[in-house]
Amino acid sequence: MVASVRKPRDLFTASQIARFCQVDLKTIHNWADRGQIPHFRTPGRHLRFRRPHILDFLRKYGYPIPEELDAGRPRVALLINGMRAGGELAAALASGFEVEEYDNPVTALLHIGEQPPDALVLAADLGPLTGAEIIEALKDDENTRHVRAILLEGDDGDRNAALAAGASAHVRASNLSGLRDTLEALMGLRH
Repeated sequence: MVASVRKPRDLFTASQIARFCQVDLKTIHNWADRGQIPHFRTPGRHLRFRRPHILDFLRKYGYPIPEELDAGRPRVALLINGMRAGGELAAALASGFEVEEYDNPVTALLHIGEQPPDALVLAADLGPLTGAEIIEALKDDENTRHVRAILLEGDDGDRNAALAAGASAHVRASNLSGLRDTLEALMGLRH
């Protein structure tokens, strides 16, 4: 597997987080140890934090968003493979999110692997792949593990498979306001 190159602005150190929150470095280590902010450790055991997790944390606890983190609206990828509600869905999300649409699941996975969005909204049936298979592939890769996956439509079997694979939520395609609410809640845009 070829590792994608992450942009430096996507990963942050514990010292940077301490500066954002105006707290001591030890406080950041304590928060990380208690699981209050998702993180990983480098081979040298240094803490690293991903931009979406930092934003979630700052929003959840009411901290101001520093300019270096505020890269605009959260990015949402749509992989709905010709669903009737596709254009309507993109339009409903466009005011609050930067929306990228994909028709081909393989192309979507390649692009998402290089530039992971904050969330992926996908259909249960995508031709050669199922939504659950795509979610499983995202969750298996370190670079895309943090992407929130929301299954759109599908029956109870699809929903259960997607949730077992690591989906964050399941929403009916007819419930566009519910999808928007779900995305906002998952990204910490609502308190």
